[in-house]
Amino acid sequence: MKALVFHGEGQKSWQNVPDPGIEDAGDAVIRVEAVTICGTDLHIMKGDVPEVNPGTVLGHEAVGEVVETGGDVRSVRPGDRVLVSCISACGRCRFCRENRFGQCLGGGGWILGHLIDGTQAEYVRVPFADLSVHPLPNAVSSEDAVLLADIFPTAYEVGVLSGRVGPGDTVVVVGAGPVGLATIATARLYTPGRVIAVDFAQSRLEAARAVGADVTVGADEDPELLVDDLTNGLGADVVVEAVGVPETFEQCTRMVRPVGRVANVGVHGKPAALHLESLWSKDVTITTGLVDTYSTPLLLEMMAAGRLPAAPALVTHRFTLPQMEEAYDIFAGAAGTGALKVVLGASSHDAVSVPAQAP
Repeated sequence: MKALVFHGEGQKSWQNVPDPGIEDAGDAVIRVEAVTICGTDLHIMKGDVPEVNPGTVLGHEAVGEVVETGGDVRSVRPGDRVLVSCISACGRCRFCRENRFGQCLGGGGWILGHLIDGTQAEYVRVPFADLSVHPLPNAVSSEDAVLLADIFPTAYEVGVLSGRVGPGDTVVVVGAGPVGLATIATARLYTPGRVIAVDFAQSRLEAARAVGADVTVGADEDPELLVDDLTNGLGADVVVEAVGVPETFEQCTRMVRPVGRVANVGVHGKPAALHLESLWSKDVTITTGLVDTYSTPLLLEMMAAGRLPAAPALVTHRFTLPQMEEAYDIFAGAAGTGALKVVLGASSHDAVSVPAQAP
């Protein structure tokens, strides 16, 4: 088959690799129908995730069709259309029993495109299939479903829930890329008083307004002063860092109010300063985390019901699978291309239409 293979910092290629097969009784092999590129993949290409070995097939988000299952798999069977989660879960270890699948001790966690071959390929082997793939209703398109593999559960769990967004809160989201936009959309579910989006790119700020941001501000337009003005000098109740660089993390800690919360979602490849000389007395809570994807079934129901922004709001570029390297270039050059989420290989499917009830 063909796959996108990582060859070391800054090096990748779309090339022939061996077909995956069943290696464990809990495995499923999926024919990839739709796949996307994550900001974390760009961090891998920059060398920020050194545990990814050269020769690894990248990618951890996909939708596809089950073609083969191991003898222990019970939840799906060949022919099923499924969502491949970015997190795999053994279901037996201490952390899995606590719904902390990202910290799985039994061979799961973030392994696809990280510790084992991933989803940016024509086929992918998914371990622990009973807990790591989700059957899809026909009412959810492949483009919509692939947004649920990573960005929506990450935004919801690591940003909104960890940040404890509540009614009336002032919420600042620093970084209006795909995860930042998903954070804005899912924060709206908790009726905050206002959501402020911060980014350099005007196209991303426009997208932020489209998914529910009340206020947008350029990262070069003194967002700290704006937050100060809008909160009468108090600061934001919740600040979500969705970029992954030291400067934005430190900025988030300056914009949060006393007894506020900073939820770090961004993937960091360099150290950031923690200014305890100004934070020690403010009772600020700072959370970090890898997504666990326990919320995926709920988010899938919400997507099917039309309660979440779908692909038209977030997907800006579409490619075939053989255009993988071009898609990486477009996604990595988002400042010039305006790329948000890119989807490769999505195909059509038959949607079920429900007739309206007679009055």
